[in-house]
Amino acid sequence: MDSAMIPALVAVATLIIGIFLGKLIFAKNTEQKIKEAEQQAQKIAEDAKVLAETLKEKKLLEAKEKFLQMKSENEKEIHQRNQKVADAENKLRQKEQSLNDKNQALQKQSNEYNQLKANLDKQLEIVSIKRSELEKHQEEHIKRLEKVSNLSAEEAKNELIEAMKEEARTGAMAHIQEIVEEAKLNASKEAKKIVIQSIQRVAAEQTIENAITVFNLESDEIKGQIIGREGRNIRALEAATGVDLIIDDTPEAIVLSCFDPLRREIARLSLQRLVQDGRIHPARIEEVVEKTKKQIEDQVMEIGERTIIELGIHGLHKDLVRMVGKMRFRSSYGQNLLMHSKETANLCGVMAAELGLGQKVVKLAKRAGLLHDIGKVPDEETELSHALLGARLAEKCGEHPAIVNAIGAHHDEMEMTYIISPIIQACDAISGARPGARREIMQSYLQRIKDLENLAVAYNGVEKAYAIQAGRELRVIVEADKVTDADSDRLSYEIADKIQKEMQYPGQIKVTVIREKRAVNVAR
Repeated sequence: MDSAMIPALVAVATLIIGIFLGKLIFAKNTEQKIKEAEQQAQKIAEDAKVLAETLKEKKLLEAKEKFLQMKSENEKEIHQRNQKVADAENKLRQKEQSLNDKNQALQKQSNEYNQLKANLDKQLEIVSIKRSELEKHQEEHIKRLEKVSNLSAEEAKNELIEAMKEEARTGAMAHIQEIVEEAKLNASKEAKKIVIQSIQRVAAEQTIENAITVFNLESDEIKGQIIGREGRNIRALEAATGVDLIIDDTPEAIVLSCFDPLRREIARLSLQRLVQDGRIHPARIEEVVEKTKKQIEDQVMEIGERTIIELGIHGLHKDLVRMVGKMRFRSSYGQNLLMHSKETANLCGVMAAELGLGQKVVKLAKRAGLLHDIGKVPDEETELSHALLGARLAEKCGEHPAIVNAIGAHHDEMEMTYIISPIIQACDAISGARPGARREIMQSYLQRIKDLENLAVAYNGVEKAYAIQAGRELRVIVEADKVTDADSDRLSYEIADKIQKEMQYPGQIKVTVIREKRAVNVAR
């Protein structure tokens, strides 16, 4: 054998032996693992069995607890039902007892009613018998009365009815008179209360109407410049302003005379500028007057805007705002027209609020009170009265129909169709008639006093008539032989009614009829 093959054979033998030994070792290890696995499986099975027993016992306990709980609830529900049944039975027994008691009470009442009915039947029989006897006695009494009075029963009854009617009529008239007087008193008190509250809350300054304005000068030398050569300056100034300039011996003064206060104001301001400037000639006069007119126009708009802001009136048309501003330069019976309109507006607002007419009506009343006399300051004169003209202007400027009606109706020249119309009329009269608000021209005042007295003297039986207290009271003295006391009441009413219908006057006039009977004898 070749020596080179021996190591190879040894290696092969070694390999075979190693493989065999490896298989033995692997088989042994595998057998050991199988035993360990069997032991572990047996242990797991035992643990599972123990766990199953534990879970079984736990579930049994839970089932028992659930059963006991359901049993307890069932028993409780059964007990509650039994209790309700018992309560219902008790209520039924109580109702039954109550019905029995009521039945007994009704039976008792029925017996009492039957007994009472029997007693009433007996009493009715007695009353019937007595009525028959009374009628018989009454017939006999009537026959005796007819024999004594020589009147039949029917005639006596008619006379009695007439007497009772007359007595009732007299009583009713007296009662009606009392009710009317009380109603008048209450209404008068309430109206006076509202008017007085309104007047106390609103008071405008007193003003005086003038037809002239005095322009003071530093020296009389300026008068010559104002007159100009052959009077051309003064003629140009009068022509441009429409105002008469009276230059006389009055020291350091020129009188501006014009019925329109706006023109007088333009003339005064123009003259003031000319005097300050020193250049006085016709061309300069026309230039200054035009500038002054524009300034006055701006001032008028400013006055109007300031007035509506002061009164809290919004959305007024610019033409109406300008007319409100023009009122500042217009007077009526000594009362400034703008102050009168503002006072009337405030009175209207207060009175509407006192009457509880709502905020919307209060605003309309205040607006109408401010605009009620805009017809007195139109841009163009027309033949319409100032009330109707004012209504037309307000309508043209898109004012509310209630305001248009209030303006046109505040002197009864239109029919009043809105609630604010009589309020504006009343507040206009209050503002114009309050003491000190206006003044009258002496001639017209004396004529009104004379007309008052003549109106009263024209009635039959009137002996004398005197207007006193500045024409606010008329005292009428009648002849006692011709006018009775009843006639005095009628005469007082007729005179007051005629004054109200035929005359115009501020405030109110009290008519007092005086009847006096004097019996005079002289002992000699």
